[in-house]
Amino acid sequence: MRHLKGGFKLRRNPAQRKSLLRNLTASLIEKNRIETTMAKAKAVRPIVEKMVTLGKSGTLADKRKALAYLYKRKTVQVLFDEIAPRFMDRNGGYTRIIKTDFRKGDGAEMAILEFVDYIFEVKDKKAKEKAKAKRAKK
Repeated sequence: MRHLKGGFKLRRNPAQRKSLLRNLTASLIEKNRIETTMAKAKAVRPIVEKMVTLGKSGTLADKRKALAYLYKRKTVQVLFDEIAPRFMDRNGGYTRIIKTDFRKGDGAEMAILEFVDYIFEVKDKKAKEKAKAKRAKK
């Protein structure tokens, strides 16, 4: 029987898995969008949802809980000051998983994990070229 066998192991030992999920959660909070494998996206999604829910309440205890999981004060500050206020009128479902192509090296199914209100902005080539030329001068 499979009782209490839920969850994602991701072919890692518990310490590595915990570290991976923490880093993916922090990256998503900092960047609003990450590209990872489908299995990792499905594993990190509920954790991010819980972090945003913590951020919505905004109490000191919740900030400490978030800091205990994420470790970086900057990340917790972004969560509580920028991300949580965007979802105050929403009761869950803060993230979406978009399937993308398969990874070239091993054929793993890739996915984009992003916040629901994320708006993808295409950068024009001229701005990229200017930035590249500016870096080349330095």
